[in-house]
Amino acid sequence: MVALPSSPNDPTRRVDPEQLYRSAPRLWRAALRVDRLVVAATGRLEVSGDVTDAVRGGPVLLAANHIGNVDALVLMAACARQRIPVRFLATGGLFDTPVLGHLLRATGHVRADRGTRTVAEALDRVVHALADDPRPVLVYPEGRISREPGLWPERGKTGISRMALASGAAVIPVSQWGAHEAIDYGAVRPGSARDILALAGSWVRALRRRPRLRVHFGAPVDLSGLSAERTGDAARARDRIMRAITAGLVELRPDEPDTPAHVDPTRPTTGKRSPWRP
Repeated sequence: MVALPSSPNDPTRRVDPEQLYRSAPRLWRAALRVDRLVVAATGRLEVSGDVTDAVRGGPVLLAANHIGNVDALVLMAACARQRIPVRFLATGGLFDTPVLGHLLRATGHVRADRGTRTVAEALDRVVHALADDPRPVLVYPEGRISREPGLWPERGKTGISRMALASGAAVIPVSQWGAHEAIDYGAVRPGSARDILALAGSWVRALRRRPRLRVHFGAPVDLSGLSAERTGDAARARDRIMRAITAGLVELRPDEPDTPAHVDPTRPTTGKRSPWRP
């Protein structure tokens, strides 16, 4: 793992937040405008919390729970509303698609080839990405859409904590709820026209219901006292991050403390309860 050469509080590494947002690639800002229209048509976006200017000026990792196939679109719209020029740590398969792959590569997103020996390279890619470009990087610590019975965050992986400890980046917990109602889980990789029609049908039903799409930006996670070199600290940092995400999620779903009110018969579950479940 390659560490950044200077402290995240070094003033030479800090930039004006509004200038940072405006400096995002034009192609990505155009994609954000389209995304906001799609999300506005799908449901009612509600954003709470924020990322302070003091934090925005330095390297930032956004850590979000993963609840559905289109929750990335909701997160993009929420970040755009808060003027956060977000980038994603995205699975390698997305980079290999003809149109989306070009967009991701051209706009500075970071590739992670999960399930391969090169997945560890994604950690160094993020550290370098934060050093070369101060735009925040959003990571799903769970690595997949939650299969926890109540859709609470799963245990999560230590990748994001190792990125944070190596780079000195601030970690902002991002909690979201409601995007799972926009499109059914279905087949994550549709293999037939029937799969695509089923997903499209669930989206049409969401257009009628207009679900509340709630996103909350929490306070930076306190990772003080932890080190990238000390054995066990990556897991301890992961635990702090996942608890912070869950704490924000509790506030977003007060009427659904155990299981989601929205029933999606296509979503698989592991049967394992989240260790962070309140």
